[in-house]
Amino acid sequence: MSVGESVETEPRRRPGRAVRFGLIVTAVLLLLFGVPWWTLAWAGNRWPGALFAALTTVFVVAAAAFPLLMFSGHGARHRDGPARIADTLLGVVWVLFVWSILGNVLRAVLAVAGVADPGRSRIVTAVVALIALVLLLWGYAEAMRVPRVRRIDVVLPRLGAGLDELRLVLLTDTHYGPIDRARWSRRVTEVVNSLNPDIVAHTGDIADGEVAQRREQAAPLGDIRARLARVYVTGNHEYFSGAQRWVEHMASLGWEALHNRHVVVTRDGSSLVVAGVDDRTAAGSGVPGHHMDHEAALRGTDPDLPVLLLAHQPHQIDGAVAHGVDLQISGHTHGGQIWPFHYLVRLDQPVLQGLSHHGDRTQLYTSRGTGFWGPPFRVFAPSEITLLTLHSH
Repeated sequence: MSVGESVETEPRRRPGRAVRFGLIVTAVLLLLFGVPWWTLAWAGNRWPGALFAALTTVFVVAAAAFPLLMFSGHGARHRDGPARIADTLLGVVWVLFVWSILGNVLRAVLAVAGVADPGRSRIVTAVVALIALVLLLWGYAEAMRVPRVRRIDVVLPRLGAGLDELRLVLLTDTHYGPIDRARWSRRVTEVVNSLNPDIVAHTGDIADGEVAQRREQAAPLGDIRARLARVYVTGNHEYFSGAQRWVEHMASLGWEALHNRHVVVTRDGSSLVVAGVDDRTAAGSGVPGHHMDHEAALRGTDPDLPVLLLAHQPHQIDGAVAHGVDLQISGHTHGGQIWPFHYLVRLDQPVLQGLSHHGDRTQLYTSRGTGFWGPPFRVFAPSEITLLTLHSH
């Protein structure tokens, strides 16, 4: 620090920014809760006064309580009770919001067909409510189930013959959180071990909460077996929940924490560089020593060896291409988790899910995630445990 620099001991207050944030939050809440209210309670339904008042009260109370529950549940304290309510409410209102919009397309069709109100609006209300209920029940079951195994074959031309048919199991976005999923975690471990993996990789977002809060849920990760390596990198959610403590905890469970570093695995005379970089949000997190650094991760490697890179976000693929990586494995997107959030994810990420090619050499596999974040629902985006079989030709 130069003599001319000053230290800001207290953050500057920026009332304008706070006002803008408040206005944005208010606008989002009005849309999320207002559109379903208009469709289900108001519009042309002409419900009896008592029913209309009850529906309106439910939406008003939910809209007012939601930000308070969210800040209480996902703030610094990570209070699980409020978080469970807020997350579930977010999932419910999102599904109602989406299908309320689509329901108004049905309203237009019925109007053209000559169906008058209140019958027209009540048909729309019934259809929207029924579809939302079915999707939420199904989505909850999908979120809470042990993921199906997704089997993918990947050809890496530079892979040595001794590593042909190497079995790589990918876990990501387990998001151990407010809902206790210790039993689920044990069953995931059983599935992984049944696949007889050579390498098991976890590409981040282990948990929402500190190690002390999620220790029991994460404990089964210590029982995962792999012939050659168990490797892990941080995701963006680690930087809300003590990233360095999670790096150290994973190391204590026997995993190689690839904090901008690499290991080399060898079988039958052939070797593979397995490298990892911190999440792209790490540099702005304030955690000392954490930042995405491909050069450090690959420093000292043999340029003739193929490289497998762990990076939490598909967005990090540009660095992989620039450094000649053969295969990057990632998560982060959850495959969209609840349709049609998929389309918003694609605004930020180059890939939503699956195997893709980038540049002349680099391939990217993006998992839909093993767990879920926040709302305990998965709609048209099933979770997965991925078995990637690597082939040399």
